[in-house]
Amino acid sequence: MASTADGGKSFARRDRLLEIEATVRKWWDETDIFRAESVETPPSPGEKFFGNFPFPYMNGFLHLGHAFSLSKLEFASAYHRLRGANVLLPFAFHCTGMPIKASADKLSREVQKFGNPPVFHNDIEDSINKLELEKKDTENGGNQNLPDKFKGKKSKAVSKSSGEKTQWEILRSYGLSDSDISKFQDPYYWLKFFPPLAVEDLKAFGLGCDWRRTFITTDINPFFDSFVRWQMRKLKKLGKIVKDLRYTIYSPLDGQPCADHDRASGEGVQPQDYTLIKMEVVPPFPPKLRTLEGKKVFLAAATLRPETMYGQTNSWVLPEGKYGAFEINDTDVFILTARAALNLAYQRFSRVPEKPTCLVELSGYDLIGLPLKSPLAFNEIIYSLPMLTILTDKGTGIVTSVPSDSPDDFMALHDLKSKLALRAKFGVKDEWVLPFEVIPIINIPEFGDKSAEKVCQDLKIKSQNDKEKLAEAKRLTYLRGFTEGTMLVGEYAGMKVQEAKNLIRNKLLELNQALMYSEPEKKVMSRSGDECVVALTDQWYITYGEPEWKKKTEECLAGMNLYSDEARHGFEHTLGWLNQWACSRSFGLGTRLPWDEEFLVESLSDSTIYMAYYTISHLLQRGDMYGSDSSSVRPYQMTDEVWDFVFCGGSYPKSSDISSSLLNKMKQEFEYWYPFDLRTSGKDLIQNHLTFCMYNHTAIFPKRHWPRGFRCNGHIMLNSEKMSKSTGNFRTIRQAIEEFSADATRFSLADAGDGMDDANFVFETANAAILRLTKEISWMQEVLASDSSLRDSPPSTYADRVFANEINIAVKMTESNYNDFMFREALKTGFYDLQAARDEYRFSCGINGMNRELIYWFMDIQTRLITPICPHYGEYVWRELLKKDGFVVKAGWPVAQTPDLTLKKANKYLQDSIISMRKLLQKQVSGSKKGNKNAPSTVENKPEVVFIYVNERYDGWKEECLRILQNKFNAETRRFAPDGEILEALKETEIGQDGNFRQIQKLCMPFLRFKKDEAVVVGPHALDLKLPFGEMEVLQENLEVIKRQLGVDRVEVLSIADPLAVVKAGSYVSLLHQTPPSPGNPTAIFLAS
Repeated sequence: MASTADGGKSFARRDRLLEIEATVRKWWDETDIFRAESVETPPSPGEKFFGNFPFPYMNGFLHLGHAFSLSKLEFASAYHRLRGANVLLPFAFHCTGMPIKASADKLSREVQKFGNPPVFHNDIEDSINKLELEKKDTENGGNQNLPDKFKGKKSKAVSKSSGEKTQWEILRSYGLSDSDISKFQDPYYWLKFFPPLAVEDLKAFGLGCDWRRTFITTDINPFFDSFVRWQMRKLKKLGKIVKDLRYTIYSPLDGQPCADHDRASGEGVQPQDYTLIKMEVVPPFPPKLRTLEGKKVFLAAATLRPETMYGQTNSWVLPEGKYGAFEINDTDVFILTARAALNLAYQRFSRVPEKPTCLVELSGYDLIGLPLKSPLAFNEIIYSLPMLTILTDKGTGIVTSVPSDSPDDFMALHDLKSKLALRAKFGVKDEWVLPFEVIPIINIPEFGDKSAEKVCQDLKIKSQNDKEKLAEAKRLTYLRGFTEGTMLVGEYAGMKVQEAKNLIRNKLLELNQALMYSEPEKKVMSRSGDECVVALTDQWYITYGEPEWKKKTEECLAGMNLYSDEARHGFEHTLGWLNQWACSRSFGLGTRLPWDEEFLVESLSDSTIYMAYYTISHLLQRGDMYGSDSSSVRPYQMTDEVWDFVFCGGSYPKSSDISSSLLNKMKQEFEYWYPFDLRTSGKDLIQNHLTFCMYNHTAIFPKRHWPRGFRCNGHIMLNSEKMSKSTGNFRTIRQAIEEFSADATRFSLADAGDGMDDANFVFETANAAILRLTKEISWMQEVLASDSSLRDSPPSTYADRVFANEINIAVKMTESNYNDFMFREALKTGFYDLQAARDEYRFSCGINGMNRELIYWFMDIQTRLITPICPHYGEYVWRELLKKDGFVVKAGWPVAQTPDLTLKKANKYLQDSIISMRKLLQKQVSGSKKGNKNAPSTVENKPEVVFIYVNERYDGWKEECLRILQNKFNAETRRFAPDGEILEALKETEIGQDGNFRQIQKLCMPFLRFKKDEAVVVGPHALDLKLPFGEMEVLQENLEVIKRQLGVDRVEVLSIADPLAVVKAGSYVSLLHQTPPSPGNPTAIFLAS
């Protein structure tokens, strides 16, 4: 931005844009320009455009992350509105779920503990953590092994969680006063406070939204509450919702399942199922375990490979690991980690439900040497031995050892057997290790019946510490062992491993020698700050993954436009693993399950088909986002029969007392706008929300109303760094608008990127946009003020034709880019390239001036093309400068002629030639200065004349080479025949028969390589014998431009084929031999006079 006299920044240009934006928004508001209405006649293809965006969660201000994903929808909608489509872009606000309630409750506890306003001391975090745990402890009536500190890593969801800051501090960072913050102890106050501010911010952003249709979720909105209840009843009636006992990610602190949107970290993590092998400790017990006499004590090892248990030689423990003996029932005690015991307690394996009881605290050293009887093991007694690479945050901390098939086990056992010092270090007796040999249990093709031993030898692995090589060994053998292995032992000998695995596991479970155990695949932290477990819960599930339903959803996906192969692969992958989804919660805000009101509908289950609700929300709520205006319809009147009639083609609800005109109007609205054409979203929602959306649409709506398109994008970085509140690299939408203006913010969002990789919002780009937009306004004002200086005749010059062609190209390419949702490219072709063409045209016209008709057309076209991205700027120029009627946002896409691509190439040839000649001239002038060190800065013998020699057609050996390449090139695949074949063809030509062929061949080969490479890139035109335009004609027509660009007095364009023209080169004729002209590459000779 411009500097002021005192060295500071001047914000005048930005303030000018903010002033323009405020004025334009008044114009829009006065006419309700973005109001969207249906008509009775169904829309033809392209006549309407309905796009939507996942409603944001209302526990704070909207930020640039929201704005980036939303901008994709906004730019697309604005483009379709501009081209004449009837556009619906609605917007709503999500308040369902636990984050708001959890934050409000946390604030209340802070006030209770520290006062109002609170006075925090230095160890505040420990105090608040203790308070959280005391609360949970009171609720559960006793102690339980929960984490003693919140260890949640910051993630993109940190704004929705209790991170490192207190809740009071988070709210204070929003600029709220202490008296205002206190009100947020009421969760419903959040719903009243943030959504209206979000509307203000989005209006300031220029969002082309029909705000009559806005709403918030939860039962505070009785109309939306009725809609969700209908949806749930509908799914249950269709058999898509069932009550079942299933493993689910669960928050002990919240006392309920923890779905993706309830997590501070670990989004997308699923339960991982294991078989827990009960390895019985053989009495007599060592002193540390004496208190357990009379009970059955087991080392509990979690395994993914129960079929390998025949080959056990020992178990492994981590010497420094912390373990405990936990009471499972009246008779059984399991030795494992506290983390695993907590998971088991929530899976109904604890004497006291959900409260693991530790009878003895143990270390790994206490367990070394324990004699064990393990299920299926051929060794009657095995021993517990030390292993240094066990992870206690995975599984139970106890590991079974099968060295025949596990490279880790093989090397760890090998180390103990071969290293006496290692055995001595951990007090391992020889009889615990040395007698035990590898037992072949599975045969794997290429690896034999001792796969671990073979792969370790092949990779030359030396010890259990060769982690990278061991990882590679597992990669080579584990999957093949399952898919191709054959059992050699046991009652299933001869059977394929993948068939025997479940049979063996089931046998272990039936004999009570094992049990099913599950834990999160990776660490999951809830937004309340505790580490989640896997719980076996009896609750309501949506049956995603059910074969027939999945098949319909795959059909839906196949018919959708996803704009990216990466996105399609993401959806296909999600459909492959997605299974039953817990749809009910007991804590938070939302809609009650209509048949089981103890539960709430969880936040990812009430947000799957609400796009349909947009179509009629304005008729029900009359613009009141909270649904408190019931002057049109009362919520109780929206019965299932009414919802079915409106959305599902149900029969007319004769029992309804809603007027028939209103019922039919609602049905008309839905039938006109549905299906939606586009939903934009961050790519992180592929694995849940967007896939749920497809599933629910295929269940509830007929095929003609299934979604048409999803456009997914990556996250947004600020100045190439992750957006983060904790580092200060963060902007709300409001802050960005105040700092840059709305249009400069939108400009930078469009420039940030369009793919599924993370994009980059650059502050310099936003500041440059401020300068560009305001300078363009000033330029147009100057042009319009000096109208008389413009040429009034019809466009006729070469420069006129080129400029008109560039405008046509800009219209066509920008239209294509907007259609493909490539907004960065649209910005380039519709603004940057167009301005460059204008600047080139202005220079090319020189003293003759620019053509009035073309310049006015340019201003019209540029304004329309940039309007989807910078609508306030476009609207101001349209009305105030160009004095056009109506609104530019609905002005229609500009009409353009078919671009003349030959003219485009001719102009590129001209500009490239001028650049090359300018460089040559600069080199010649600087060279003369070097030769005369005492020469003044202005050299008297500065060139004043330039001869430009042109060769418009390849001939001789080059012609022969090109003809061969033309015959040996496949234009479709852009591939050439083998080099040997091309060389043989060259030998058969006339030049190939020349006695001097070897010398000619040295010239041919580089030329052939160059032209081949060029053809692969640009296509077969690279092999033409001449350019598609007359080079001499182009240069002759632009002599004045060339003279001005080179700063010479005279320019002559000459043909190298004219002997008299060659003579003119005089003593410089050698230059024509050194660098002869060729098609597209003229040779310039500069003369002093």
